[in-house]
Amino acid sequence: MAHRADEETPLLHQTAKKTPTPLPWFQLSILLFLQLAEPLTSQVIHPFAPDLVRSLGITGGNEKKVGYYVGMLQSVFFFTQAFTVLQWSRISDRVGRKPVILTGLAGLSISMYSFGLSTVFWGFLLSRSLCGALNGNVGVIKSTMADLTDSTNIARAYTYIPIAWSIGGAVAPIIGGMLSRPAEQFPGLFGNNQFLKKYPYFLPCAVSASFSATAWLVAFIFLKETVKWPMPISQCLGVRKDKLGSRVRSPSIHRTDSKQQEVSEDEKPLPLRALLVPKVVIAASNYALMSLVDIAFRAIQPVFYSSPIEDGGLGLSPAEIGKIFSIFGILNGVFQLFFASIHDRCGSRKTFIVGMAATLPMLGSFPVINILARAQGCSAAVWSLVGFQVAVSVLTGLSRGAIFIFINNSSPNRASIGATNGLSQMSVSITRAIGPALANALFSLSIDKGYLGGNLVYFVLMSLACVSLYVASLLPRNVGKV
Repeated sequence: MAHRADEETPLLHQTAKKTPTPLPWFQLSILLFLQLAEPLTSQVIHPFAPDLVRSLGITGGNEKKVGYYVGMLQSVFFFTQAFTVLQWSRISDRVGRKPVILTGLAGLSISMYSFGLSTVFWGFLLSRSLCGALNGNVGVIKSTMADLTDSTNIARAYTYIPIAWSIGGAVAPIIGGMLSRPAEQFPGLFGNNQFLKKYPYFLPCAVSASFSATAWLVAFIFLKETVKWPMPISQCLGVRKDKLGSRVRSPSIHRTDSKQQEVSEDEKPLPLRALLVPKVVIAASNYALMSLVDIAFRAIQPVFYSSPIEDGGLGLSPAEIGKIFSIFGILNGVFQLFFASIHDRCGSRKTFIVGMAATLPMLGSFPVINILARAQGCSAAVWSLVGFQVAVSVLTGLSRGAIFIFINNSSPNRASIGATNGLSQMSVSITRAIGPALANALFSLSIDKGYLGGNLVYFVLMSLACVSLYVASLLPRNVGKV
């Protein structure tokens, strides 16, 4: 019987499965170690951010305004990153991945030290802005991993990116929750330390900043460049040296040496306009919507947990919130070990859709938890629902691993993987800049005005999740034809 073919059906059927190429474990391990710096610096502030806002007195004692300011702190990083991440990724296609990664790690370290030494709200905002502007590693590290792999082992390699994030996501809340206000939490050890009394959030920030500094040293010594023909940085800046060794302005930044002139067109980075094709736009749109739903959930989660029960929350302490986030990080890390098996069985498209479908019960748990807490306090039933929410949220990690594969396969050529990742990450940074501020503003508005019984924010986010599921249905069934 003849079977029906469509545009996604391969013209030639493979007779045998390719043998997977062995992963370059040493370089891969270095990349995963560097990846830890991202969640450590971004998530360390989550447990104490609501407490920090309250301590600054900018809400005037109005508990319902805390969400607005926490959302600003979480959004400003992604707002500034949206303006620079594409440029960093495109630069990495030309000068190489390593110089950009080193710059990003330095940016993370400097900004976190600055955050811990801030005492006013604008200082915290400026520090987070600096962190977003200087750090383009979130896309460049994925591009480096794509450089090191091929179609036979990329799914296995991307299995470990969420694990690295999960480890950082498990450790960061512990650091943020346990080490914030150390003079109060550990009076016997830090009670007489005037510096930590003046800067109560410096210690957790310093720990994450020091890790980034250590990661910079590891990258400088051990990380190998993966771009085949990196352009000298001086040439990229349009500067060259004359015969006497003095610097002069190059007449053209596009000047290349004989080796680079011999590079084929497939190995040359394409202009930005060449990336704006349907296969890239569909993959990037799914990544952006997935990230919007995810960051909105992660933004209101600590505010919900810390807000009083009568104000629509759960009334937990920073230490308790840190423990919940840490449990999530551990569970997520363990679950991601099975990503490659699930992906091989279900395919990229189904794996992505399953992860997005899990966001519906994840978001729907918030109002149910508060209703039970109002009736019973923090009972065993309430904690069981919190555990259910954490467990379901682990499933959303499936979408993250799957969409990375779609994005890298959508690149017009391997030399433009960095720019493709950068373009996708720029769209994600925009949604992540909007997400926390929008979600926390809706949370505060819902509670303050009592819209839909204080649950308007959850209905809006669940509607957004439904839209995301529709856009996910536009992804091609064959990842090789993204």
